[in-house]
Amino acid sequence: MIIDNKLRAPHLAEALDAFFGLAGKKIARLQREWDPARGTPVFTERGKYTTRGWTEWTRGFLYGCQILQFDATGDERFLAMGRENTIASMAPHVSHTGVHDHGFNNVSTYGNLRRLALEGRTDESPDALSFYALALKVSGAVQAARWTELADGTGFIHSFNGPHSLFSDTVRSCRSLVLADRLGHCLMGENDRAFNLLDRAVQHLRNTARYNVYFGEGRDGYDVRGRVVHESIFNTADGHYRCPSTQQGYSPFSTWTRGLAWIITGYAEQLEFFDALSSGDLARVDPENDLRALLLETARATADFYIENTSIDGIPYWDTGAPGLARMGDYLDRPAEPDNPHEPVDSSAAAIAAQGLLRLGRCLGSKGRRYRRAGLTVAKTLFAPPYLSESPRHHGLILHSVYHRPNGWDYIPKGKKVPFGESSMWGDYHAMELAVYLQREITDGPYLTFFGPP
Repeated sequence: MIIDNKLRAPHLAEALDAFFGLAGKKIARLQREWDPARGTPVFTERGKYTTRGWTEWTRGFLYGCQILQFDATGDERFLAMGRENTIASMAPHVSHTGVHDHGFNNVSTYGNLRRLALEGRTDESPDALSFYALALKVSGAVQAARWTELADGTGFIHSFNGPHSLFSDTVRSCRSLVLADRLGHCLMGENDRAFNLLDRAVQHLRNTARYNVYFGEGRDGYDVRGRVVHESIFNTADGHYRCPSTQQGYSPFSTWTRGLAWIITGYAEQLEFFDALSSGDLARVDPENDLRALLLETARATADFYIENTSIDGIPYWDTGAPGLARMGDYLDRPAEPDNPHEPVDSSAAAIAAQGLLRLGRCLGSKGRRYRRAGLTVAKTLFAPPYLSESPRHHGLILHSVYHRPNGWDYIPKGKKVPFGESSMWGDYHAMELAVYLQREITDGPYLTFFGPP
């Protein structure tokens, strides 16, 4: 991508105002039109949200968008909407033992509600704060219980595929563990054994970096610095690593760009969390004093890979090794082309990655300007056509998102060969989160973190 080095956050103020104006109408419309009996909206077909049974990992994004719209505008309707929906519908997700998505569902709802209260943005009772905290405690412990132990005595949170499977996505559910630990909670096991949630989060972060991220050190024939594999496979009989894999990417030896984006943002925000942790708490889980260096190098390597393997406007194609790209000429030397006959772009990967680039840049201070400007460049593209969904008839906020290309789940318009023109609930949520992040910077508001003020 080509980074606009002259771009500053205030240059996006008008675009953000337009985005939140559209978002309010679309969020209110979806609340009116969506029948909860259908399940949870996942992605759009012909501009209307529909569902797809796999795991119900997007409900927190649905209600999280409502809460973030209040965050951005102060419109109490959206706070009431998000709070009431969270209380009515999210409890099963707090105790859900079958998924790796607790950070997506519960931090986006209970976590945002608690954060806003701690910031003084809402007038919550002590009982309400205790309720949100209890939900986050239970969520963190339940997620930490989904544990696979490796031969070296460490472990990881395994994906919904089973105990053999380590997903890159799950790094963002480390938020659930560290929040629960911050609230004084732990996981209790057999014989009243207490498991430290912060320690499990650190183990997961270390093992995801070790097995799912490449650092150009000759690990295999496809070891390019910053490349990310979606899934790693382990032999659960002896706890040893076996091979790379993928669920939603093209191959184990290419990079599914949404998986790349999860790593960029997941490690950047964990870097912020550990930078804010007290030295005593950090020493408990980082006796070698090397954790920050690992988080930083993982975020930098993957951010560099994103910048180097993305079209000039900051929007990536869905997989860096997708076979149709070979027929597109110098596709990285021009803006991404959503309507092309070969391979789809994935704007949701851009919405996720932009926030990670901004956070990484902030962590690095004056040395992070390249990443900050890269994040702003991506945001400038996303919050304008052809990615901004301006039609009032379209449910989505950000267009040209892709869900599962290998399974063929995405809608392809008649007469076309690849999906485009549709939205996803995770793409819309992360665009909302990105917009709130930038709005707060422009207005000198409180810095946006998932863990909030002390």
